[in-house]
This record gives sequence, C-alpha cells and structure tokens, in this order.
Amino acid sequence: MAQELAEWANEFTRSADLGDVRTKADAADFVTAVDLAVEKHVREVIAERLPGHLVVGEELGGSARSGVPCWYVDPVDGTANLANGVPWTAFSLALAVDREPLVAVVGDVWRGQVFAAAAGQGASLDGRPLELAGGPDTGLEGTIVSTELLNQSPWPGMDVFVAGLRDSFCTTRVMGSGTLSLAGPAAGRGAGAVIERYSPIDHLAAALVVREAGGVLLDDDGVETVWPESGGILAARPEHAAALYALWSTARRSA
Repeated sequence: MAQELAEWANEFTRSADLGDVRTKADAADFVTAVDLAVEKHVREVIAERLPGHLVVGEELGGSARSGVPCWYVDPVDGTANLANGVPWTAFSLALAVDREPLVAVVGDVWRGQVFAAAAGQGASLDGRPLELAGGPDTGLEGTIVSTELLNQSPWPGMDVFVAGLRDSFCTTRVMGSGTLSLAGPAAGRGAGAVIERYSPIDHLAAALVVREAGGVLLDDDGVETVWPESGGILAARPEHAAALYALWSTARRSA
C-alpha cells in the first residue's frame, strides 16, 4: 500500500495544477492544492484499507496514541520549491507503533523513483537493494554533504559547519527537501546529511531507509537513533559518519 501511494503521489505531484498557493506561518511557508490533495488521498486509502490506524500529517495534523499504528505523512516535502517551479520535492510516508518505525517510503517525485524500507528487511530504490558496506573511517575530502535551512534561515552554527566542510575540501548542498537530503546517502548520493530540527513527519521515512541500507544515524549527542528525542539528526555512509559528526558537533557548540 505504501509503495502504491508513493508511486501515485509522484505522478500526481508532477502533473497536478498547483491551484491556490497560500502561506501558513509566514510568507516563506507555502501550502498548495497539491499538498492538500495528496494528504487527503493518503488518509482516505489508509482509512479504507487499515481501519483503526492513525495518521499524522503535515497539513491536516493528527496525533499518535500509545500502542496504535500511526502513519506519518508529508505530502510534499519542499513545498517552497514546488511553489517556485523548482523540481526538487519528495513524498514521505512512514508507519510506526509508538517510536518504533516499521515501514517507510520516500517518493523522489521528479525522478519518478521510490525509496522503500521495512524494519529488519532492508531498503531498496525502485526494487534495487540498497546496501552500504562498512569500511574504515575516512575524511570528507572530495565528497558532498547536504544540509537544510531552518525554515528560511541558517541554523545556529551553520556558518561554522559550512566553513568546516570547506576546510575539509567537502562541498555543501542546500536543496530544499530535508527528506531527499536525509535519504540521499542511502543511495550513494553524497557522503551524508545534517538536519538541525528533526520531525517524524518530514524525516522518519528517510531515516528508516538509511538505517535499513546500513547507514549511520546520530542525534545531537552522537547516539545512534532513527528517532531523536529532540534536536536534529545526521545521516551518513559509515565511512564518513565520524568526520561529519565531529564537524556538526563543533558547529553546534559554537552557536
């Protein structure tokens, strides 16, 4: 079902009319008719096929309850990109019971691809297994690391983080979709990614993909987790995780 929804969301988002583009918290926080239509469709399908499951969504809210299966959905991650004609957005859907993620899909909308993962069963991209082989720790020289702005602003310490990457001869990318940034390393798209403020709606699906692919996920304190209690999250290929965390930790202490 999750795979089917991701494939549908990819196609719908690429072809649908944006409709009335509105703002929410501020003039840089967008919502379109596509966001609303995708989330409504997801909720309708889940209600029909899995009655009793809950949904928490980016646009229509909701809340989880202890012991009850709950789906976390972001219908369009990167709505500012979508509203401004930049073809770099994602669909994110993850199932969890309490804080244990079970199933995840990430729709890479403009490539028409789907990342998928199930707890303990690995991860895939369009059915091709994703497997990150462990290896000795290496630096970041010659690699790419992604991060995202905090809304439309640099996060505290981001300037120090970017400078540290520069000094490591590593290039920074800020593309506008935390979901795709976080999932990317699972498919070899860069060495890693740092998201300063974690949300299960935006990031849980991508985090499960990375974990099941064999990547490293760390919270602010360097503890491995797919769902931080607070703060941000780092995703990385195993050989780059230590070097990337060192730079992130230094940047956060400087703020």
